[in-house]
This record gives sequence, C-alpha cells and structure tokens, in this order.
Amino acid sequence: MTRHLITSAIPYINGIKHLGNLVGSQLPADLFARYQRARGNEVLFLCATDEHGTPAELAAAKAGKPVEDYCREMHEVQARIAEGFRLSFDHFGRSSSPQNHRLTQHFAGRLADAGLISEVSEKQVYSNADGRFLPDRYIEGTCPNCGYDKARGDQCENCTKQLDPTDLIDPRSAISGSTDLEVRETKHLFLRQSQMRDQLDEWINSKTDWPVLTTSIARKWLHDGDGLQDRGITRDLDWGIPVKKGEEDWPGMEGKVFYVWFDAPIEYIACAAEWTEATGRDDAEWERWWRTDKGADDVRYTQFMGKDNVPFHTLSFPATIIGSGEPWKLVDYIKSFNYLNYDGGQFSTSQGRGVFMDQALEILPADYWRWWLLSNCPESSDSEFTWENFQSGVNKDLADVLGNFVSRITKFCRSKFGEAVPAGGDMGAEEQALIDELSRRLEAYDRSMERMEVRKSAQELRAIWAAGNEYLQSVAPWSTFKEDPEKAAMQVRLGLNLIRFYAVLSAPFIPDASGRMLSAMNTLDTEWPSDVTAALTALPAGHAFTVPDVLFAKITDEQREDWQARFAGTRD
Repeated sequence: MTRHLITSAIPYINGIKHLGNLVGSQLPADLFARYQRARGNEVLFLCATDEHGTPAELAAAKAGKPVEDYCREMHEVQARIAEGFRLSFDHFGRSSSPQNHRLTQHFAGRLADAGLISEVSEKQVYSNADGRFLPDRYIEGTCPNCGYDKARGDQCENCTKQLDPTDLIDPRSAISGSTDLEVRETKHLFLRQSQMRDQLDEWINSKTDWPVLTTSIARKWLHDGDGLQDRGITRDLDWGIPVKKGEEDWPGMEGKVFYVWFDAPIEYIACAAEWTEATGRDDAEWERWWRTDKGADDVRYTQFMGKDNVPFHTLSFPATIIGSGEPWKLVDYIKSFNYLNYDGGQFSTSQGRGVFMDQALEILPADYWRWWLLSNCPESSDSEFTWENFQSGVNKDLADVLGNFVSRITKFCRSKFGEAVPAGGDMGAEEQALIDELSRRLEAYDRSMERMEVRKSAQELRAIWAAGNEYLQSVAPWSTFKEDPEKAAMQVRLGLNLIRFYAVLSAPFIPDASGRMLSAMNTLDTEWPSDVTAALTALPAGHAFTVPDVLFAKITDEQREDWQARFAGTRD
C-alpha cells in the first residue's frame, strides 16, 4: 500500500470561483484521491482557503464587513460548494489558522538563521488616491515583455514573466484606477532565492516524469534573463501573519506582515496540523505525512495546480523547504493545467462572465459538471467550455451510453425475470470477447489514472461503458429470449454485473451516479476489480436489485439556449 499526500492549489477567499478554477486544480486532485483510495491506498487530501493579502481586504471592505468575519463566512461558503461538487478533502483548512501563523514564522526564522533572508530598503509604489502602498498584484499596466495591457506588478498572466511594479509601462492602481502613483522608500525582507538556484535546478532536472508544462515554466523562471531573482516576502498591510523570527519579534519589521505567496504554500503543511486537531489526532499523525524523520519518506506527494501557480510551487516554496535545513517532505510530482476558456472568450470574475461554482450546482447535479470538465480538462493546451459541447458531452456520454445501458438492462430483466439476477446458461464466445476487451480497457484505464492522464482516463472509461452497450446491442437478449430464455438470462446476468462493475470504476469521476448504481444493485461491494471475469460474476443468481430512476436527464436545446444567455455577462 502506498501513502499518497495530495494537495490542490488553495483558492483565494475573495469570492466564489468559476469552473475554470475548479478544473484547474481541485477537481482533478479529487479524481486522483478517490482513485487511490479505491485502490486501497492511504490518502491525505488537503486544501484550504488563501485568506491573506489585499484581495481579502478589498473584498471585505466591499462587503462592508471586518476582514476576519468576511474570511470566516467565505470559508464556510467555499467549503459548502466543495462539498456540493463532492470534493473529498480530508481537511479544508484556512491560511489564517494559528497553525499557519506558527509555521510561517518558524520557517522565516530558520531561513534567517541560514542566511537566506536579507533586509532590503526598497522603493515601492504608493497610491496617493488610495492612501497606501500598493501590493505588486494591485498595480496594473502594460507588460514590457509581451505588451499585454493588464499585466500585474508581480507577474504577467499572459506570458508568465516575473515582474516588478516599476517594470510596467503606464502603471495604474488596480484598486482605484488612479495613475497618481509615486515611489516611496520602505524596508522589507527578501528570500534570497538566487542563492539556491543550483540546488533548485538540480532538483527540477531530477524530475524526469513531470509534465512538460510544469518543467518548462520552472526552467524559464530559473534561466531566462537574469535567472531566479530574490523575492520580497513581506508587505505593508494590516491583514496577514505578523513578521516574526520564530517566536521572536523582528526589529524594524513592526507593523508588517508576510507576503501572501510566502505563507500560502506553507498552509499545505499547516492544513495537516489543522486536520489532526479537528479529528482529535496528535501531532505525530500530521508529521508522519510531512517530515521525513517522522515517517514521511514513504509518502508520495502530488500537487495539482493551474499553470500560473507553477513558479511559486517549483521554486519559491521548495526554496523555503530546502532552505530551512529541516527534513520536510518535498513534492514528488506536480500536475499542472492550462486554462479553461469560456464560450469564445475568457471566464471573468469581475464581469460575471461564465459559470461560477454555486450557479453550476443550481442548474445541474455535480456529476454532470464533473464528467464534462474532467473529460475536457486543459492538460496539453487550453480548452474551451461551450454550451453546445457541454450539452453534447452530457447527452452522448452520460445519458446515451451509461444511463441508457443501466435503464435498458434493468427494465428488461424486470419485465422478463423479475427484480433478481436470473440464473441461466454459461457464458460463450461473445461474452469472452467482451471480457477480453474489458480487461485490456481496464489495464489502460488504471495506467492512465496512475499517470494522472485525466482526459485519457475519461476516454478509457467511456470506452468501457460503450463496450457494454455494444455487447447488449450485439447479443440482443430481448430477441434471444424468444428462442432461448436460459441464454438470455445469462446475458442479462452479465449485464447486471456490468452495472456494478461500471459503478466501481466510475466512482472517481461521477461519485453520486456510482452510489445510485450500487444502491440499485443492492450491494456495498466496491472492491476495485483485478480480474474482470470475477467482477462480472460478483452478483449471483437470485441477488435482488431495483430499477433506478433515470441516471442522467438529457439537456434540451431550450435549456442550453437559456443558460447560454444567462451566463453571458452579468453575475448578480
């Protein structure tokens, strides 16, 4: 049994996320976690809300609430939505937790002792209109590298180049839009990442199995231009983790907080500590996942994230871990994703363009979204959500292939043999051919799931569903029944066992439908199949079942047109 530590990129607290955010980290992470649990492996799946920095302050001010109250309420909202999408987190934490405060201050102290933090007097942008220093991400302008006119002061989302606010052409405040900016001097702490370039380069080069998207972005940050730069890790803000060196005050840093991108990844570790407290475990339990001197050397750690998060997870966070000199667990595999675009453009939180997670659950159950998003996830390139493709994918895959199979075989059995698995003859050449095909498909499905090839896994699963339909169409038990009822009974018995087989294999993708199929088959047997022949004889003759309601209703043209108009631009 392998132990799998799985984390998905932690979402900002400032509002409900759209479907692009969901498929870019949390949903594929959940798919992998569910699969590994189904295979009998021990899994710790962690996520949290990212609650510090200017985005939280501004969102709270807009809502007219103290930032602490706003973050607490939005954490509850995001947790409910995650549950609605059946995201199976072992713990959904908060970066504002006491555990993250302690760990962030601890890491800062260790890095300082190692000579990897420097105090720098620097000039930062101050907005006279806003009456405050502007964090890098709240300065917008034109990227000097690619010309994108909405680049942020820390990074251009278009070309991913790391920036300083003073690099921007025609900078403006992202808060007020004011160009009345001036540069003032302030003192901050910098993580001396440049001192660790060789170590990070060697570590990244050792990851020969990582996706090209992940390693190409990491190497670009390491080697392009002047290479890896030292990075500020403090900010002039009120909301955040106070700057301390372990438990000691840090002279000259009074009133400052750690930069959100320094403390947010540390929350992955802190989240495990929160989990132990929430579940009544002791610290030894979370340490066995995160410290190699406490048992984590046999843990396989996988991170899931969108491509915009890759630089911080391949460079800054590993620099923090390695630089501490302590035996913390480093990530083994980073699964990164491109962007999901929306209907000819981009999802836009500010413009309310696209489908947001709460809205999605209002119009259709989670499985509809889970299936389409995972089977179309942006792995090798950006992908696009269109209502036509969504309707087609749901109707063809879920309704016509899987749902139709379950409905046809259960209803036919009830009409001819009653609501129990019928006895009958032995399987023949057609059944053996099906078993052979399913065995090949199952092997390919397992291989793709282990490799985290999400779209390929979905294709293999759909092919497994389709094989059952093709078998049913070929042998036509409704025709066989007229000439040879015993043979028809055998075909039906195989079909009913296929439903249980499908339920088990489909659970990582569509857990609710899986549960309904198992319930209809009156079984709690969710053992992952190692032998297809055995799996297709798991439900014996005489085993009772019920005919389930329609698994997946088709999306009508009228529904599609209504939703397309509804989500074209403005969110209430």
